[in-house]
Amino acid sequence: MKIDIITLDNGAGGTAELPDEYFAATPRPDIMARVVHWQQSKRRSGNHKVKGMGEVSGTTKKPYKQKGTGNARQGSLRAPQFRTGGAVHGPVVRDHGYALPKKVRRLGLISALSQKHADGKLVVLDAAAAGSPRTKDLAARLKVLGWTSALVIDGTVDGNFRLASRNIHGVDVLPTVGANVYDILRHDVLAITAAGIEGLKQRLAGKGDAA
Repeated sequence: MKIDIITLDNGAGGTAELPDEYFAATPRPDIMARVVHWQQSKRRSGNHKVKGMGEVSGTTKKPYKQKGTGNARQGSLRAPQFRTGGAVHGPVVRDHGYALPKKVRRLGLISALSQKHADGKLVVLDAAAAGSPRTKDLAARLKVLGWTSALVIDGTVDGNFRLASRNIHGVDVLPTVGANVYDILRHDVLAITAAGIEGLKQRLAGKGDAA
């Protein structure tokens, strides 16, 4: 299918050919949800931790003799039932990530791209380049386009464009290799450069990681 190309100044830049198998597939909300959950799980730090009975500071002396006191037998003041004792089955440092098949990750990315196209939120740019790293200049150009929440995907991110965009709230830029379902869905507009489209074609064709 063909789609019009625009410039950052909202001018015409010709047309581009988008593969139907990547940009016009039937979106799968269930697959996209699986991929987003997988991404968020990988991002969790997993550094929550409590001390167990063998880790808390305290004496190892038996509190009182085993028999004859009328109280329940106790072996340590570091047991969970005592104040300042260790916790039972508490959280420990661990990795929350898990494996997700590459085919599922690939289908999730295709679904996200197709969803943006179906919603009319997919834009093709001729290039994402800035003459200077000034945020003010780029913000003025994006205001003309009416973008308040946009993700720009390029083959190789331009240095000035990256510096100029990082202080604009709601606007992010990623290289093709970093394109992912979560960032695509959480932005209103998805803008892909001509170089970014070629990169996505190669990546989805199996010449790169589809995660």
